[in-house]
Amino acid sequence: MVSSMRRDGEVGRLLLSFLFLVAWEAGRGQVHYSVPEEAKHGTFVGRIAQDLGLELAELVPRLFRVASKGRRDLLEVNLQNGILFVNSRIDREELCGRSLECSIHLEVIVERPLQVFHVDVEVKDINDNPPLFPMAVKTIRFHESRLLDSRFPLEGASDADVGVNALLSYKLSSSEFFFLDVQTSDELSQSLSLVLRKSLDREETAEVNLLLVATDGGKPELTGTVQLLIKVLDVNDNEPTFDQAVYKVRLLENTANGTLVVKLNSSDADEGSNSEIVYSFSSGVPSTIKTKFKINSSTGEIRTNGQLDYEETKSYEIQVTAYDNGSPSMSGHCKISVKLVDVNDNIPEVSITSLSLPIREDAPLGTVLALIMVSDRDSGANGRVTCSLTPHVPFKLVSTFKNYYSLVLDSALDRESVSDYAVVVTARDGGSPSLSAAASVSVEVADVNDNAPAFAQPEYTVFVKENNAPGCHIFTVSARDADAQENALVSYSLVERRVGERALSSYVSVHAESGRVYALQPLDHEELELLQFQVSARDAGVPPLGSNVTLQVFVLDENDHAPALLPPGAGGVGGAMSQLVSRSVGAGHVVAKVRAVDADSGYNAWLSYELQPAAGGARSPFRVGLYTGEISTTRALDEADAPRQRLLVLVKDHGEPALVSTATVLLSLVDSGQAPKTPSRVSVGAASVDTALVDVNVYLIIAICAVSSLLVLTLLLYTALRCSAPPTQGVCGPGKPTLVCSSAVGSWSSSQQRRQRVCSGEGPPKADLMAFSPSLPQGPGLSEERQPSESEHLGKPHDVAVYYEVTSSCYPNTFLPLLHPSTSAE
Repeated sequence: MVSSMRRDGEVGRLLLSFLFLVAWEAGRGQVHYSVPEEAKHGTFVGRIAQDLGLELAELVPRLFRVASKGRRDLLEVNLQNGILFVNSRIDREELCGRSLECSIHLEVIVERPLQVFHVDVEVKDINDNPPLFPMAVKTIRFHESRLLDSRFPLEGASDADVGVNALLSYKLSSSEFFFLDVQTSDELSQSLSLVLRKSLDREETAEVNLLLVATDGGKPELTGTVQLLIKVLDVNDNEPTFDQAVYKVRLLENTANGTLVVKLNSSDADEGSNSEIVYSFSSGVPSTIKTKFKINSSTGEIRTNGQLDYEETKSYEIQVTAYDNGSPSMSGHCKISVKLVDVNDNIPEVSITSLSLPIREDAPLGTVLALIMVSDRDSGANGRVTCSLTPHVPFKLVSTFKNYYSLVLDSALDRESVSDYAVVVTARDGGSPSLSAAASVSVEVADVNDNAPAFAQPEYTVFVKENNAPGCHIFTVSARDADAQENALVSYSLVERRVGERALSSYVSVHAESGRVYALQPLDHEELELLQFQVSARDAGVPPLGSNVTLQVFVLDENDHAPALLPPGAGGVGGAMSQLVSRSVGAGHVVAKVRAVDADSGYNAWLSYELQPAAGGARSPFRVGLYTGEISTTRALDEADAPRQRLLVLVKDHGEPALVSTATVLLSLVDSGQAPKTPSRVSVGAASVDTALVDVNVYLIIAICAVSSLLVLTLLLYTALRCSAPPTQGVCGPGKPTLVCSSAVGSWSSSQQRRQRVCSGEGPPKADLMAFSPSLPQGPGLSEERQPSESEHLGKPHDVAVYYEVTSSCYPNTFLPLLHPSTSAE
């Protein structure tokens, strides 16, 4: 009855401890499940996806997977329904041995973004192992002289299960001589003793057969039996006895081989050979104990026989038997409980898994780069590991579970500043002295397209002479992108727009890779003086980034138009000018005027007039004004002069080379009294022509002044804006002041004190600004009253002209005017 109550109390304490361990274990993981051992394949464990807050539809896209230490095929997840099920046989005894706490730790990993969940699956013990005795038949020798209540210790059965399933109760078959005494020690181990209830008489009973039944506490109960064969002996009736039934010893795990563990002390009340004691390990001692310890059969000293390892086995229980030399021999028994003390002899282990590298430079803070697991086989403070990182890196360690860390991004990355990091993870235990281990991770920063291509300056000015060859290279734009690989691969294109009635792409094109700008067709200064457009530089990133640069292409005039003669007035025959001249006119009288215009500008439109010498070298009584085109007499006419005078007037511009047009003037010399009506008609016609010319001159002067003022203002404004910006090498720098001079044809002045670099080719660029100060033409009346001198007509100004010396692939070493003067000279 007392044994039953004691056993019930021990059962209660075991159940309370088991429930406490289960509750503590459930709080460690994020999700906790339990499954009985030996469960069939496909047994439901839990709805892991639902419990982790994951949608079923995202399991496959996010690469849902389960990892576990050791065997990986015990549990599996159905990705279709998110159920965790048993995949193969789970044997708790094989998995955890005799440990009260047995669980399978799973790491559930999903990506996009990377997340890690920890799941503990407790393996519950079932009563699948019956109690086992060390042997099926045990022979016990009892001397007939043994006193009542003499005890013979029995080796109890062992049960591979744990908890209640391993809680054993014993029952001995009925006997008039013996009964079973079960005692529970403070360490929850039971000591069995066979107690003599009635004195033995070998002559009456030489042998007693008993059956010892061990029953575990499982449901259903399992049993194990051992047959006890008790032989009754005579004579030697005193057995060796130990001074302690249980010896307790504590050893450091690094104890040297051969160290004394304990010296046993036993005695025998007999005399002679019956009191000589021999020590040995009991027959049921496992072989592992015999390899770690040895016993001296004479002295009873137990010493270490090999290297002890706390991480392998934490304690040993050694059963020792002491035999005397009596005949028959008698024996005594004791137990040595050896507990090992841990020392810090294991270096921490660092394992880095699930690397998510390289990391994008625009990754948000908190992004997980890697999972780090640390472990130390030692226990207590020796097995308590702390982790640290290399200082001054934009990462940190975040503890996610016991001995589990995540390497996460702690500050913003910039690949253009630092492209990779060498991160060292150091694990250090709490032993004394402490041991440490390190693992390195090379974190590469992946480029993202966060830098747009940049030009050296926001706009460029290019000067191109008209009539260029189709496909001529006029400029090269270049942009730099600070990114890498395809994000830095720059392509160029035109920003399309309309230029008048035509598309910009019909005038120019840009090479997508080199940025070379080509003129697709000959440009005409008279049609287009300034072509302004934008070139876009775009990288190959996703999404692409780009920037624009403005190109101002000034089309410079070339002498490609010959002077065009204005239609003759009344009296013209066949395109020639016909005029009646009275013989009575004096020297210097203007008899006719040749008018011409030139579509070019600047010097190319500055016209001069001269008479073609007559055949045979005859001297003509007429001359033509060099810049006015007015035909006047050089002397008084007389009867010797031919009545019909044919004059060829050459009209030349100042281009290089000069272009010439020829005007034919037919003069008829008449006496003052012969054709009285003709002069009036002629004078009327001349007056109307002069009036028309005055109107044309007024319009020309207004147009010239307006265009000149606009272009000069534009140039000055452009120069001021460029030079007010921060100076850039090659864009705007100090230059020598240009020459200022004056002459009879007008004043030349410089309005720039800086040079403007034109990046249109190779060679040192120059810039000089030359301006003509315009003077108003004389009216018709004044022109008839006095004959202007050659020096007065040398340089009648037309407009302001700006000249740039430009070196390009189209026009090497040419001196080009920027602004054109008027189309004709009065």
